Amino acid sequence: MCFYCLFVFYSVPPPFAIVSLSFPCPLRRNNDVIMYKVTVVGSGNWGSVAAKLIASNTLRLNSFHDEVRMWVFEEKLPSGEKLTDVINKTNENVKYLPGIKLGKNVVADPDLENAVKDANMLVFVTPHQFMEGICKRLAGKIRPDAEGISLIKGMEVKKEGPCMISTLISKRLGINCSVLMGANIANEIAMEKFSEATVGYSKNKEAAERWVQLFRTPYFIVTDVQDVEGVELCGTLKNVVAIAAGFVDGLEMGNNTKAAIMRIGLNEMMVFSKMLFPSVKESTYFESCGVADLITTCLGGRNRKVGEAYARYGGKRSFDELEAELLNGQKLQGVLTALEVHEVLSDRGCVHMFPLFSAVHAISAGRLPPSAIVEISNEKPRYTLHYKLREAVVFHVKK
Repeated sequence: MCFYCLFVFYSVPPPFAIVSLSFPCPLRRNNDVIMYKVTVVGSGNWGSVAAKLIASNTLRLNSFHDEVRMWVFEEKLPSGEKLTDVINKTNENVKYLPGIKLGKNVVADPDLENAVKDANMLVFVTPHQFMEGICKRLAGKIRPDAEGISLIKGMEVKKEGPCMISTLISKRLGINCSVLMGANIANEIAMEKFSEATVGYSKNKEAAERWVQLFRTPYFIVTDVQDVEGVELCGTLKNVVAIAAGFVDGLEMGNNTKAAIMRIGLNEMMVFSKMLFPSVKESTYFESCGVADLITTCLGGRNRKVGEAYARYGGKRSFDELEAELLNGQKLQGVLTALEVHEVLSDRGCVHMFPLFSAVHAISAGRLPPSAIVEISNEKPRYTLHYKLREAVVFHVKK
C-alpha cells in the first residue's frame, strides 16, 4: 500500500476508508509505479519558463504525470479576456512570456487550492513578498508527503531574525523545501539558449535528484549541492549588487568600475552568508547560483535595468514608478532585499562592515545620490578575502 493510500485509510473513518481504497491511487500508473504530480505556484516570466521546462520533462519521463498545473494570479487583459483563459486557449502566457509555447500539458488555474490539489511536487516561483500570504492559504491543504522547491530570490526579516523563503515554506507548510538558483535570465532560457542552474538541498538527496531530473534539459543543465542556505542566499543577495551595477551603468562609469562593484559585492555576499549560516560552503559561490548568477544579473537582469534608469534620472523618479514603467508587471527584488539586509546588519551592529550593501540601501531610500555608490564602496571594508580572517570577523560579529 502506497503512502497516499495509507493516508486515506487512516484519515477517513470506516467503512468509507475501505470504499476509498477500491479506487485507483491518483499517484500510481496502473497501480504499480508511483507517479509524481507537479504544480507550479506562480506564472510570471520565470514561473512560465519553469512550467515550460517541467512540462517538456513530464511528457518524457514515466515517473511523472503528464499534466503540469500552473497557478495564475488572475488578471484581465486589455482585450477583456482573463489571462488564464488565454493561456489555456493559446498555450502561451501572452503577458509575461509572449511568443513562447509552454507545452500543451500546461494547465493554467486561477484557484490556488485547486491547483495544488493532489500535487506532491510543488514549485514556488512568485515575488518573495507574497509568500507569507500564499503559505497561509495553503496550510493544511496540501499533501502531507509533498516536496517543495523555491525559485524565489529574497528573504523575510522578522523580529526574531531573517528567514529564508525555503525555511518559511518548510515551517508554514510542514514540507521539505529545496531551492533552485542560477545564472538564469528567463527569456533566454525560454528561447532554449544554453544555461545552468543549481539545486540546493539540506538532507534529502533523493528529492534533490528528482528535482534535477524534472528541470534538466539539453540546454538547461542542473546540478545539486548540499547547501540550501548558501544557494538561496546567492540568489537573494546578487540582486542588491545588480542594483549597484545599474547605478554604475546609468552614470556611465565604465566596465572597470562595474567589475570592481561586482568583486566587492561578491565579497560582501560571502561574508553576509557566513555571518547568518556558518555552514555555508565556499564552493557554493563558484556554482551557477553564485558567481555566474551575479555576473549575468549585473549584465542583463531587471534589477540592473531599473538601477540604471534610477541613476540616469538622478534619483528623481521612484523605484516603484520605474518598476511599473519598465518591467511589464514583474516585480523588482533588489531594493526590498537591500532594505531587509540593512535591517539584519543594523540589528547586529555591523552596517559599517558592508559598505556596498549599505550604499545601495541608502541610495534606494533617497538619502544619498546614485554617485555615492563609488564614494562609499571605495572605503576599505573591514574584512579580507582570506578565509581564516573572514571567519574571525564573522565569529566576532556573532559574539
